[in-house]
Amino acid sequence: MKMSTRGAVDPFIVMDVMEQARAAEEAGRDIVHMEVGQPGTPAPAAARARLARAMEEGALGYTVALGLPELRRGIAALYRRWYGIELDPGRVVVTSGSSSAFLLAFTQLFDAGARVGLGEPGYPSYRQILKALSLTPVGIPASEQNRYQPVPADIAAAEAAGGALDGMIVASPGNPSGTMLDRPALEALIGHCAGRGISFVSDEIYHGIQYGARAVSALEVSDDVCVINSFSKYFSMTGWRIGWMVVPEDHVRAVERLAQNMFICPPHASQVAALGALDAVDELEANLAVYAKNRQLMLEGLPKAGFTRIAPPDGAFYVYADVSEFTSDSLAFAGEILRETGVAVTPGLDFDPGRGARTLRFSYARATADIEEGLRRLAAYMAARSPGGAG
Repeated sequence: MKMSTRGAVDPFIVMDVMEQARAAEEAGRDIVHMEVGQPGTPAPAAARARLARAMEEGALGYTVALGLPELRRGIAALYRRWYGIELDPGRVVVTSGSSSAFLLAFTQLFDAGARVGLGEPGYPSYRQILKALSLTPVGIPASEQNRYQPVPADIAAAEAAGGALDGMIVASPGNPSGTMLDRPALEALIGHCAGRGISFVSDEIYHGIQYGARAVSALEVSDDVCVINSFSKYFSMTGWRIGWMVVPEDHVRAVERLAQNMFICPPHASQVAALGALDAVDELEANLAVYAKNRQLMLEGLPKAGFTRIAPPDGAFYVYADVSEFTSDSLAFAGEILRETGVAVTPGLDFDPGRGARTLRFSYARATADIEEGLRRLAAYMAARSPGGAG
């Protein structure tokens, strides 16, 4: 059979690194995982307990396409708690992870051929999902001086170079950088896009994981935006594949029709667990305290190992490092580090096709003891690798 050109997307390199690390573990090696953006903690106890009760009480069949009404109300209440926003639960759409939310958002917002901007470095699957939907991703390089977050001038430059944009995706905290946009910066971006008729999609899946000022939601600035979030990161539920999106009121029915046909509904069991997770504040804040400790270890340990060009992360659980003094091939460098130290890290090519050959992403989502061991191995290896080192 013939194959669609829409399926010719690039691999998600971090998943390939995960497979290499898994194979090394299967061969008996001890691997420290700094490659994957996944909490090392399970779903909250309250989530697991709530699901256990529900499984004994009855069948977990289809729900309505937009998600359990109780969960939609619970998510709306989260916006009140986190941001002081009175959000209509009717605008909340529960999804099968944030990935299906992006599929729904891009399908609802853009016609084939539409040009959609995305900051670089950024989450690689934006680009590949857009390609698979016959949309045109437009990479917008964000500068190190702006802490790898786009600014209105970057969008204007991209339009001047290649034509008008139909959409713009922004993530704060960002992946891979962990840097955040404050309210004035977010207002400037949303205002610029609104003035040019550019649909604004805000990826907020790392909200809740921040180390100083709280993350600002695009919904604090405008209702004419699409916001995407997930139970994967702060709520420690990656494998449960449960997320949500908030859309303008007049978009709800169109998104609902798409969701009915594309997914029927989000997983019922995961929705029940998510309801329990919303109440697990103490456990989740304890997880955050671990990330904060790990972040401090990384900010102290990476420069000691020689990785000095980093933007200190405001949120999420990543450090993005410029390693151009060591390599011009981050994929080979990451392979070398895994092979020689047993530490798995992610090459920046995933996040920035143009400049990512000179960067690495380090994740600190795992247990503190793992982070300490990984930093010890990295420091020893880089010291031996240097011209004046033992190696």
